[in-house]
Amino acid sequence: MFLKEIKVIAFDADDTLWVNEPYFRDAEAAFCFLLKDYLPEAECNRLLFDMEMKNLPLYGYGIKPFVLSLIEAAISISDGKIPIAIVSQLIDLGKEMLQKPLELLDGIEGTLIGLSKKYTLVVATKGDLLDQERKLIRSGLEGYFHHIEVMSDKQVKNYEKLIRHLDIQPEELLMVGNSLKSDILPVLETGASAVHIPFHTTWEHEQVKEPVIHSKFMELTMASELLQL
Repeated sequence: MFLKEIKVIAFDADDTLWVNEPYFRDAEAAFCFLLKDYLPEAECNRLLFDMEMKNLPLYGYGIKPFVLSLIEAAISISDGKIPIAIVSQLIDLGKEMLQKPLELLDGIEGTLIGLSKKYTLVVATKGDLLDQERKLIRSGLEGYFHHIEVMSDKQVKNYEKLIRHLDIQPEELLMVGNSLKSDILPVLETGASAVHIPFHTTWEHEQVKEPVIHSKFMELTMASELLQL
């Protein structure tokens, strides 16, 4: 079994260690409610997503870039006539997201306790550095991890850099995450192994339609199942 070679297990953070994506869906719903006088919700969501995709290469991932896209989308949707009071509400929406209580996923701490007895554990996530560092501290999980890697993106080259930094071979790394696009497919390209643990809510940008078939890949329903392997 491919897991016999593993020395380091890397965990994604958002929606793998703690809840994250539902807060974005709630914010999108609040945004479209504020813009309800300009266009229907479905069209509002589509235009917002298009704005996020346009800005992604410039702003990257995280709540702050999301809020900038909210404001820009509101200006575009209203043809520049959006009241300043609504812009202020959008900024407040982002601040609320940054201060949300942190909710660990079921069984994650017990899983880390068990795995840390045998493996070196690291965090490999993407997004805003300050926000991710703050969430990790608030989670109480920081002490289980040997290294924290916050990437601007999760491409093959980013994982290859992480592998070099950890001074291991690709076959000695196992990545655990909820996104097939970011946590699984690029990892498998490096020669490392990957475990997919789906979360009930997935951002459209992270969705993959084709099933993953690979000798170093498996899917579990929750993190605690890693202990049974």
